Amino acid sequence: MKIGLLSDTHGHLPEVVFRHFANCDEIWHAGDFGSPEVADKLASFKPLRGVYGNIDGNQIRQRFPEELIFEIAQMKFLITHIAGQPGRYTARIQQLLAMQSPHVLICGHSHMLKVMFDKKFNLLYLNPGAAGNEGFHKIKTLLRFDILGNKLSNLEVIELGKRGTSQ
Repeated sequence: MKIGLLSDTHGHLPEVVFRHFANCDEIWHAGDFGSPEVADKLASFKPLRGVYGNIDGNQIRQRFPEELIFEIAQMKFLITHIAGQPGRYTARIQQLLAMQSPHVLICGHSHMLKVMFDKKFNLLYLNPGAAGNEGFHKIKTLLRFDILGNKLSNLEVIELGKRGTSQ
């Protein structure tokens, strides 16, 4: 299964996302959609899983949960918008990690692309950075990867160009 992962669109969905996610089976959004239209465009293109972020209004919050916990193949995933990062998780996330033991934690919020293994919780931490134009990030980014049995493979970082551009 091929996954396209993005976050922090803040109401701006670059058209090039559809080209990069054309071969994906699902799209996952780690919060701060910014508008229902972004969610609608993604959901009409591919099956969509997502969580709401701190800037999302009631329409998005009624449609998406604060966190998603699910399994695909032999892997357990936890997606939330605000998690912190390895060594500095929020208290809520530390509790969820201890209770749920996911293989992969996905979050957004920081606008900083980060992929790393967390030895303490024995999980892969993924933050796709920000795909929108709002925020302090300099380059808009996405992640794309495959889920094969009990492993995540072919992880790709995709740069969309500078923040503030229409790409």
